[in-house]
Amino acid sequence: MSQTKLSVNINKIATLRNSRGGNNPSVVQAAIDIQRFGADGITVHPRPDERHIRYADVYEIKKIITTEFNIEGNPREQKFIDLVLANKPTQVTLVPDAEGQLTSDHGWDTVANKDYLVKTISIFKAAGIRVSIFVDPDIKMVEGAKETGTDRIELYTEGYAKESLVNGQWSMNNAEAAIKPYTEAALKANELGLGINAGHDLDLHNLKYFSQNIPGLLEVSIGHALICDAIYLGLENAVQLYKRQLG
Repeated sequence: MSQTKLSVNINKIATLRNSRGGNNPSVVQAAIDIQRFGADGITVHPRPDERHIRYADVYEIKKIITTEFNIEGNPREQKFIDLVLANKPTQVTLVPDAEGQLTSDHGWDTVANKDYLVKTISIFKAAGIRVSIFVDPDIKMVEGAKETGTDRIELYTEGYAKESLVNGQWSMNNAEAAIKPYTEAALKANELGLGINAGHDLDLHNLKYFSQNIPGLLEVSIGHALICDAIYLGLENAVQLYKRQLG
């Protein structure tokens, strides 16, 4: 069984850069170094207001990718579709963000949006791009995802992360209950032949237990927690520590 891959989301590097203007820290150099430090991929999530990753960044990062490149975003923006097709990443992850949304906070209703997702996913797959769609840990949504033609689902893990806490600390007892719907969703995805990714609020406290209990977990995308840890631990050390949780 192969190790779950770690894709590092570098949006927070861009947020820091944008707070002062200029190009410090450089998101391109960060991507180069994060790959060198052992990450299996780089994730970016450009939003229409470009408050962190800018569309121009994606073109520059594409030039230096030596691992996997994952572009996340809401495909209802034609600009996003054009960006993905122009850069042909390894994977595009479709997220149902609302305009101006602070961060992703729910998965697709794959039943209500079936026709739209079928049409949109086919555009990317025709270009040879692997497609993943953000879903909640709900059996019906996983079954609906299969009908869209997507290659993978990305389990939205904020619920697991929050419900695993007691007084702000990770708890094994709470985690056992919190992970149950995710395990069930993963088993259904395996049964249907869907690949499984996961992301949102995974960190050094909850990642190992999650990865050990999700059968067929192919990839996790982690940004905010890893970059926060890097402030104290150093970027190279943080990447390695996260990789170790997936071993």
